[in-house]
Amino acid sequence: MSHLSYMEKLLDGVRVEWLPLKDVLVRTKGTKITAGQMKILHKDGAPLKIFAGGKTVAFVDFKDIPEKNVNREPSIIVKSRGVIEFEYYEKPFSHKNEMWSYYSDSNSIHIKFIYHFLKLHERYFQGIGSRMQMPQIATPDTDKFLVPIPCPDNPEKSLAIQAEIVRILDAFTKMTAELTAELTAELNLRKKQYHYYRDQLLSFEDGEVEWKTLGDLAENLDSKRKPITSGLRESGEIPYYGASGIVDYVKDYIFDGDYLLVSEDGANLLARNTPIAFSISGKTWVNNHAHVLKFETYAERKYVEYYLNSIDLTPYISGAAQPKLNKKNLESINIPNPAPKEKERIVAILDKFDALTCSIKEGLPREIQLRQKQYEYYRDLLLSFPKPEEAA
Repeated sequence: MSHLSYMEKLLDGVRVEWLPLKDVLVRTKGTKITAGQMKILHKDGAPLKIFAGGKTVAFVDFKDIPEKNVNREPSIIVKSRGVIEFEYYEKPFSHKNEMWSYYSDSNSIHIKFIYHFLKLHERYFQGIGSRMQMPQIATPDTDKFLVPIPCPDNPEKSLAIQAEIVRILDAFTKMTAELTAELTAELNLRKKQYHYYRDQLLSFEDGEVEWKTLGDLAENLDSKRKPITSGLRESGEIPYYGASGIVDYVKDYIFDGDYLLVSEDGANLLARNTPIAFSISGKTWVNNHAHVLKFETYAERKYVEYYLNSIDLTPYISGAAQPKLNKKNLESINIPNPAPKEKERIVAILDKFDALTCSIKEGLPREIQLRQKQYEYYRDLLLSFPKPEEAA
């Protein structure tokens, strides 16, 4: 019998009661501690985990914080500022006092059932938080949030239903995590292999090829760029590009064709958290944070894209307060310029590696994304209880 048909049988005729989270779980406070204190107190292997926002944590000794601030029950931690999300933790812990957590003191409530339900609605809370200058939510946002309790008149059956849903979702979570870890390890190996071959293919001996400046190889179309203040953009389907990719969608377009964008933002160029050169195609709008270059052929454009993403552009960045790659420096970048056939060969090889290591449409990143979507699909099915008005 499949998981879903089993659940349908288990839920057949079951009444669902919707209750505020504060009436289902017990909310607990954290401890007064700063990020600096967490860093000082941290000891590898210490037994007590302290949570801060995002992925920031510290491990400390029990004597390092007041005993009243230690949570010893399996709990749902509410990360309420910055990256708003929920985390489940079973061992002793505490957290910064702007956060809060919940545990169950009822034999008929499975804490992890509530956790999976809150994860399902994480985007709802992120939407609330996004209304603030610094994304954040308050305790009433979670306290008043309605959660479903199946079969409330029969605590034993209610707990059995909750436990079965948790068992299925935990199995998917574990499977997803294991497959994702395996695929991520494989992806990292392929990326190393890709970078190795890219560097080999784009390295030339002295005198092996002629070198030209980027200004000689491409037509610069920066004069056609046009920024639009966010409040004045008319929403549409045309990609609006900035320094590191699409930042919005608008109604009109400036460019129509295939171009290479190169980030103008010096901080982005130095950090390299995103590709600093990337191809665009079709109808587009570009603001003044990315240079626009046009090439005669696909191979020439992609060849330059691969080359720029492989070299250090620090020598070409100017300005102290707001470092930039200006037009003059951009066009002065020296590029090795092999014969057209050789460019086509290099691009064909690197395109294959790029598809395997970077593409969301094919390759490992797509597989990783599909694993997560599979878990979310079953979570949505298992936790989609009808609310009273829907049932009516």
